[in-house]
Amino acid sequence: MTNPLRWRGHEVSRLEGFSDTVFAFALTLLVVALEVPKNADELIRLMMEFPAFACCFALLIWIWWEHNTFFRRFGLQDAYTTALNAALLFVVLLYVYPLKFMFRALFAQFMPALEPVRMELYQFANIAAVYSSGFIAVFVLFALMHLHAYRSREKLGLTELQIFDARSAIGHHVVSIVVGMLSLIVALGAPLQFVWIAPTVFFLMGPGHAFYGWRSGRERAELEAELAGTTAAPAASV
Repeated sequence: MTNPLRWRGHEVSRLEGFSDTVFAFALTLLVVALEVPKNADELIRLMMEFPAFACCFALLIWIWWEHNTFFRRFGLQDAYTTALNAALLFVVLLYVYPLKFMFRALFAQFMPALEPVRMELYQFANIAAVYSSGFIAVFVLFALMHLHAYRSREKLGLTELQIFDARSAIGHHVVSIVVGMLSLIVALGAPLQFVWIAPTVFFLMGPGHAFYGWRSGRERAELEAELAGTTAAPAASV
């Protein structure tokens, strides 16, 4: 099977190095506390924060992985890519605290040791809208970055499989965007008594990506078989 990734750079560029520093700083902002607990009660309260921290950490690592894969795969360093990358890093840093707030408020409902986050329904709707907007922005930027790579396919010398993978990545990001937009629509348009549905919409990410991945995986396998047949035909005729 042909490797879907064609790593175009073996050394980390300055752009990637700077981006990794920003991601590391964003993770630092998620740390639940900078001081060592002074007693057992403080330690227990601190440990109660870790489920929310783990969710935030996992989400940022996912974004970092998407970012790292893009640059390892395509190695683009032009002005347009740099601008999109700068916008992505800006959004990541801007939404660190809303991300942390949302997950802490979620886990505070199920963990009595955590101080509850009290807010009115309209405030919850606003916070959900802020979170959804940041989520949408991140994956719109990823989609634009991959679209730029696809349009630069001749310049990059992409193979047919790599072109397919670029289109497939755009599709996966569109799935994330659609889910984020559904959440945003609920947060802004649903009656307040139903606004709690907005964050639960993100559970659609699993089945949405699973279905799209299954379909694109099948299409990729067909393309691989077609390319293998095309390659074997001249050899058989010799």
